[in-house]
Amino acid sequence: MQVLQVQLEVGPDPAEVGRARRWARSRLAGSGMDDDEPLAETLILLISELVTNAVVHTGCPAVLRMLFGTANPAGSAGTVRVEVADTSCRPPQPRHAEGEDTGGRGLELVDGLADRWGWQPEGAGKRIWCELDRGAPVLVPVSGSGQATGRVCEGTAGRPVDLARNVRR
Repeated sequence: MQVLQVQLEVGPDPAEVGRARRWARSRLAGSGMDDDEPLAETLILLISELVTNAVVHTGCPAVLRMLFGTANPAGSAGTVRVEVADTSCRPPQPRHAEGEDTGGRGLELVDGLADRWGWQPEGAGKRIWCELDRGAPVLVPVSGSGQATGRVCEGTAGRPVDLARNVRR
């Protein structure tokens, strides 16, 4: 399988998260993914969470990488892999947010939305990665009024995650 890799250096400033999202949207469009596809929106959310974690929790510069796997002869549309590498050797610390907490949901969202995710040491720091399979269904339920009730997506354990309430069902 062939892989196209693009990367962006991200400074240790929370304003860099917005720049990373804009950059990622342009790269997704360049890969042939429409901006309004549910997969694109999910990828942007994942990128936002991983870059935010790197910037806020390490205070170090980071590198955002996107790897696009090409379609294979078996008919799979390929995989999109997102990686954020930073120079902090501290492993990611999943937390659980309660009620009105303003933080602590990032890795829970990554776990709920990505098909796979993990982390590994890289040089003096680490790399946190996640993957989404192109062509895999993204379930977005809508109420009878036409208003979105919140995304429900398959987590890595095959259990749906209701993002409106951030709980596994």
